[in-house]
Amino acid sequence: FVFLTGVSKFSKVSLFSGLNNLTDITLDARWSALCGYTDEDIDTVFAPELPGLDRDEIRRWYNGYNWLGTGVYNPYDVLNLFQKRVFGAYWFETGTPSFLVRLLAERKVFLPRLQALHTNAALLSSFDVDRIAPEALLFQAGYLTIHDVRQPVLGKWMYTLGYPNREVEASLNEVLLPEYGVQGDAEAQERLTVILQRGVLDELETLIRSLFASIPSDWYRSNPLAGFEGHYASVFYSHFAALGLDVRVEDATSHGRIDMAVLYAGRVFLFEFKVVDRQATGEALQQIKDRGYADKYRARGEPIHLVGIEFGRAERNVVGFEVETIQGLAPLSAPSARS
Repeated sequence: FVFLTGVSKFSKVSLFSGLNNLTDITLDARWSALCGYTDEDIDTVFAPELPGLDRDEIRRWYNGYNWLGTGVYNPYDVLNLFQKRVFGAYWFETGTPSFLVRLLAERKVFLPRLQALHTNAALLSSFDVDRIAPEALLFQAGYLTIHDVRQPVLGKWMYTLGYPNREVEASLNEVLLPEYGVQGDAEAQERLTVILQRGVLDELETLIRSLFASIPSDWYRSNPLAGFEGHYASVFYSHFAALGLDVRVEDATSHGRIDMAVLYAGRVFLFEFKVVDRQATGEALQQIKDRGYADKYRARGEPIHLVGIEFGRAERNVVGFEVETIQGLAPLSAPSARS
């Protein structure tokens, strides 16, 4: 009996090789939990380690890996957490995926799309590193995992991939920002969280303008992402995702899809993006209102901020920033015992 595991899919290339007899169990539900800790493992085997740690945070940070069966936690992360008693990106920090980061930029990958990426089994089985799709490499290296599987169409299974957990989404977006022209700025990230907590969105406009103004003009002359319309939304999204916020892209409603929703500090932020030639048109905010995107979140009873942002191709920055705030519906009170 021989068991092989690693980062990239093993290629059975020789016609007469004994390795042609390998059985690939990557997408076999029976073995989905073979190399990770399950919820049951955390709650039983590691029960003595849990006091003093937020159980839900452990799940949000390190759970979520799935190969069509039982979801699992990253063992390396969990063991480091129990030893150090502090949440951190332990697995991600074992190596910077520089090749992967460059590949995503060269292929002009629309970063918000990585939250919910649709593909088939053929792409996931790719192994030729010279021609491999970024999505396949992200899956094989552990940066994306399976969120959903749909019945086969013409015999082909369709999969929805996404980030497994907060550690991977926040950490990967943080290292991607420099490739998209933005250098890390801890002070700006801290300001962003304060702005969202307070709901002072005129300060958000100033922060976002500064963010794009900080991208050097030389970057636009020498980078393959120059002229890529998705660059603006990618930078905006990654700036939020790098903080580990609850960010939802292409958020489905009964009237369409919201470009980006952020839930934080008892507030809901709905963003719509447009790229225009020069003058702001007001279409971004108007689309949020016309399609009733806020209806999905009214029952939360929280302030809902509608934010339409328009980026100018020539200015390479924000040319339109409109905000409207509405109050969600007050939650229904529970009936009294005598009613």
